[in-house]
Amino acid sequence: MAEELVDTSGIAVWCGLDVGKEAHHACALAADGRRLFDKALPQDEGKLREVFTGLQAHGAVLVVVDQPNTIGALAVAVARDCGCRVGYLPGLAMRKAAQLMPGDAKTDARDAFVIATCALRMPDTLRAVDRDSEVLASLKVLSGYDDDLARECTRSINRLRSLLVQIHPGLERVFTGTRLTNQLSLDLLAHYGGPTGLRRAGAARVHAWARRSKHRGVDKLIEEVFAALEHQSVTVIGTEAIETIIARVAASIKSLKSERAQLANEVERLLEHFPLRAVLISMPGVGAKTAATILLAIGDGSAFPTAAHLAAYAGIAPVTRRSGKSIRGEHPARSGNKQLKNALFRSAWVASHCDPDSAAYYQRKRAEGKKHNAAVICPARRRCDVIHAMLRTGTFYSPSAPRNLPTAA
Repeated sequence: MAEELVDTSGIAVWCGLDVGKEAHHACALAADGRRLFDKALPQDEGKLREVFTGLQAHGAVLVVVDQPNTIGALAVAVARDCGCRVGYLPGLAMRKAAQLMPGDAKTDARDAFVIATCALRMPDTLRAVDRDSEVLASLKVLSGYDDDLARECTRSINRLRSLLVQIHPGLERVFTGTRLTNQLSLDLLAHYGGPTGLRRAGAARVHAWARRSKHRGVDKLIEEVFAALEHQSVTVIGTEAIETIIARVAASIKSLKSERAQLANEVERLLEHFPLRAVLISMPGVGAKTAATILLAIGDGSAFPTAAHLAAYAGIAPVTRRSGKSIRGEHPARSGNKQLKNALFRSAWVASHCDPDSAAYYQRKRAEGKKHNAAVICPARRRCDVIHAMLRTGTFYSPSAPRNLPTAA
């Protein structure tokens, strides 16, 4: 979610919570730095509620955790239910702050003290925990699971290619690019296993099987497969065992792709009646998946005062470097939210093929001498201005009105 700052106005108690699987350690500080609480806490709603409500006797409480999700989710939920404000201290900021404080021990008690001290003395280091929105919270869970499935699918595809190269490089070359992951190729390998199974069945039977399965492009692929099989007569040792694994891996990839498709439908249903989803997909180049990525990253955009803040968070705003008179210039940012940056980049590139305004802007940047990536970043940066305005006002995208250029005399 967006890097929204935490409101610390009126806070009387800053409670740092170093969360753990079975137990946390809490350190609560008053405004003058006095320790009001410094003990271990079990991962238990009753004990957490008792501590949070007890601290509220001193005034408003801010609970800051180092992990707001997974093992810290219960603590965050209990703190909110008790009426406490909740914040999150990113790991990098916590490590840098720990280096500035006396001592170099690594204990739960010291980590909790570092979190509480940062919250008290350096509130700008804190970030807000995910918005209290059931839709966005559910979207985050589904998106995280989809990322896991995508990584597993990529690993399986690489494994499948490696197995094919090991026993028949020519056959692997037939499945170039994304051809290996289309339904026909996966069904073929899951059914026949590999070169031995394909030879045993013969071209005629494989053709008949493929036609019954109602796939497209059957003849061309099968012709190329059997042409490749004719160019290798030797059998590599271990082929029989490898072919059984090929069939299993191909079936696994099919299952993963099917699960990702079901997950995409769930995300689509989840966002179907979410107002900002319709706002985003009204923009050329933004589909359901890109809209989900943007919403997951920035929510309703209220965390960003200006579009420039959003561009900086996405990592598509240039970074200035200046030191005296010797170093002066700007360079592309290497930081930022990578998922958001990729989503904006992809949508800008897609829009340059389907939207006249985006296409003209991209071509103008290319004519100025910019390379492809730099030319796409320019409309992506401009998209930040438009998306920021659309989300803040809830208005749909409308193309810019054509300018009336003066005609030549």
